[in-house]
Amino acid sequence: MATDTYTVLLPVDREMNRAERAAEAVADLPGDPAEVTAVVLHVIEPFEGTDEGGMVRTEDLYESGEFPDSVVAATDALEDAGVTVERRQIEGDPAETILSVARDLDADNIVMSGRPRSPAGKVLFGSTIQSVLLNAERPVTTVLVE
Repeated sequence: MATDTYTVLLPVDREMNRAERAAEAVADLPGDPAEVTAVVLHVIEPFEGTDEGGMVRTEDLYESGEFPDSVVAATDALEDAGVTVERRQIEGDPAETILSVARDLDADNIVMSGRPRSPAGKVLFGSTIQSVLLNAERPVTTVLVE
């Protein structure tokens, strides 16, 4: 009997605790972790600026194929749990890129991690999570980190 792979898009920024919490949520999904494929995505926001040497662009600061420690930690945690993992790093607007990659993958779920943002501890999502929640054409799971 053939089994279908459950594909999860896991967008990760540079915050280690959020990356680890989101990876934990994916590893804890019901079912066999071997039937889950997680695509860990790091989106680099494009920018241009100047310093003493002249113009500086996004690609000047990021080595091709070099991932932030948060991506490596999420990948390691998922692989240790038995999840198949792919890593991607793309330059673009975070919300638009997340939604585009989710569509391209036909992801079953997007798992994102955020933190409470109000003094009362209410959940006020950041603009990226809010935009993904409002515009995704698939389930979005959000987990919080204190």
